[in-house]
Amino acid sequence: MVAPRANWKGYIKFGEVTCPVALYTAASTSDRIAFNTLNRKTGNRVKREFVDGETGDTVERDDQVKGYEMENGQYVVLEPEEMAEAVPESDKTLKIEAFIPCSQIDTIYFDKPYYLAPDKLGTDAFVLLRDGMKQEKVAAIARTVLFRRVRTVLIRVHGKGLIASTLNFDYEVRSADKAFEDLPDLKIEGEMLDLAEHIIETKMGSFDASSFDDRYEAAVAELVKAKIEGRSLPKRKAPAASKPGDLLLALRESAGMAAKKTKAKRTAANVNKGAARKPAAKSATAKSKPATAQKRRAS
Repeated sequence: MVAPRANWKGYIKFGEVTCPVALYTAASTSDRIAFNTLNRKTGNRVKREFVDGETGDTVERDDQVKGYEMENGQYVVLEPEEMAEAVPESDKTLKIEAFIPCSQIDTIYFDKPYYLAPDKLGTDAFVLLRDGMKQEKVAAIARTVLFRRVRTVLIRVHGKGLIASTLNFDYEVRSADKAFEDLPDLKIEGEMLDLAEHIIETKMGSFDASSFDDRYEAAVAELVKAKIEGRSLPKRKAPAASKPGDLLLALRESAGMAAKKTKAKRTAANVNKGAARKPAAKSATAKSKPATAQKRRAS
């Protein structure tokens, strides 16, 4: 197996303790199905070109430059050298600014996760930081220049190492007020709430990422296979949303189905227990036969 390639190498510093570390990509989309854009008429691949919005002429890469629009049609041009000079220099150090309780973390700010591991030397200091954070049940807020941008990073204990998640800035996270502003103030109680709680209780489980399948990728793969084989896939009907008047009925049906599933699981479990006990009972009977025969001989 090829060793993973580090995306970034530097140092992590807490107090006056410093140790070399490396960041490795924790989530990747490289295994997803990839497509090319084709010309429908010829079947040939198309290539992307930038054209002048006014003249329609193709603009070569060396003639392309960044511009900030001040007003309609008026731009401030930013040369690559100017932008490079404006970016803060990286000292390759993740400076821990604060430790915070894990309970205070709002996951809406999470951007991209990276595995954070010690780089060759400095394992003792790394393990010290990891175990100290684990003992105190805290995460760390650090700041550094990553990929030419100053980024805030949240560092948490993850298995034998640490995981560093880049965080969205506050201005990048949209307010929830507008998303929920049309939601009326309703209070659900009585049988409907009891049934909802019952359904939730019967479907309680634990988080297992391996049990989640990418249905979109599977569906696209099946579509590609069907196209190659010259067959079509059956069309699925869209599910109908429950109407307000049918909500109680849907809850009752859901609760009844959940109860049947729970009963079936218990029955299966009891059958398995009974099957496990039978061999033991037979062996006990088999052992008792010689003892009975000995008693008869003695009499």
